[in-house]
Amino acid sequence: MRFRQSRSLGSKANVVVGDLTSRVDDRTGEVALRTARTLAVAVRLLRIPSAVVLAAPVPFILTTLLLAAAADGGMRGALLVVGIAMAVVSGVIFGRRRRILQAVEDPDLLADELRVLINLTGKVEETRGALAQIAGGGGWRVLGRLQGVWKGTRMTGSWIDQIGDLRRARYFAPPKIGTTISLTMAALWLVPTSIVIALLALVGTAAGSL
Repeated sequence: MRFRQSRSLGSKANVVVGDLTSRVDDRTGEVALRTARTLAVAVRLLRIPSAVVLAAPVPFILTTLLLAAAADGGMRGALLVVGIAMAVVSGVIFGRRRRILQAVEDPDLLADELRVLINLTGKVEETRGALAQIAGGGGWRVLGRLQGVWKGTRMTGSWIDQIGDLRRARYFAPPKIGTTISLTMAALWLVPTSIVIALLALVGTAAGSL
């Protein structure tokens, strides 16, 4: 009799634990979905501005490379190195932008990966609460605020390996979120830098031809 009663209590305990786990998972899934939708909106809002920023330095980079081809001696080598470096940076930024746009194409799939990501942190309640605040809105600033969510996350080899399998969510968590912020700053600086270098190259080649 006691044995049956013990089994009955054990079964009830399992049901209660399972119900609590289900509720936790449901809350995590809800936050993940809201966060995914917020990220999708923010990234799509940045589609045109980011395209403009990326396109702005292209004429000046091409001008630098064309002037390098027409220059002689050390001037030619220097302009080629600088022009190619700017072109490479521009290409890397363009590639990251394209992959982030692809990551938010399907918010439901992104939400599934964010749910896994939340569990990977080992701080489900804390991470879920931080993401819930971000999911409440914030426009284009949400990407910058997102970086703050992951402060204190231990960048272990296991973390990097596991997050690497999340083809969409990995762009919104470390280490890639930090790289994205850095590339964004590089894109903004590339515009005035390319203009100045193109003007200097123009002046230099004009002076050399006199």
